[in-house]
Amino acid sequence: MIDTCGGVVLCGGQSKRMGRDKGSLPFGDESLLQRVVRQLHGVVAPIVVVGSSDATLPAFAMDVEVASDQRPGRGPLEGLRIGLAALASRASFAFVVGCDYPFVLPAFIARMKSLAVGHDAAVVRFAERLHPLAGVYRTALSARADELLTVGKPRLLDLIAASHVRLVGPDELLDADPQLLSLQNVNSPADYAAALAAAGFPLGESPPAAGLL
Repeated sequence: MIDTCGGVVLCGGQSKRMGRDKGSLPFGDESLLQRVVRQLHGVVAPIVVVGSSDATLPAFAMDVEVASDQRPGRGPLEGLRIGLAALASRASFAFVVGCDYPFVLPAFIARMKSLAVGHDAAVVRFAERLHPLAGVYRTALSARADELLTVGKPRLLDLIAASHVRLVGPDELLDADPQLLSLQNVNSPADYAAALAAAGFPLGESPPAAGLL
């Protein structure tokens, strides 16, 4: 079992398909970012939110650290690198997820933690694709991520290819997350409306379509 596992929530994306910042989207009586952080609380610690240097983040009901992306345009691997580096002195692993995963379940996080033992990372492979977010990574991988970014390999999949990764099949997760809801993220206004409906929340003011801002 992993001794220490922190959490990293990435919220520095450009949200082009959504048309506005996804983390600030209302989700019940909290924002989408606040909801994701709350889901991680109690399962991993410390929790680091990585956002752009000019981002305005909401208040959180629990202790959360904020790290800023000082080199924008380098994609989610840069955010992961920053989050892992922020935790490296206090946690050997980190559960990494985007701010647009409203249904990430504590039981799913705990299972992924257990499956990462003995590996650099644990990443789900489902429906013939990898899901690099909602995965567990050694915090020491921050150095490898930096090397990849330096040589022009900015994708999360580049880090996975260069690491000893435990690929997790859906059959290993179904008792923790029967519908694999933890892998569902919100990319577009239609995704947002569907997620609100699934959670039983009314759709308030709809976000503008991508390209209208």
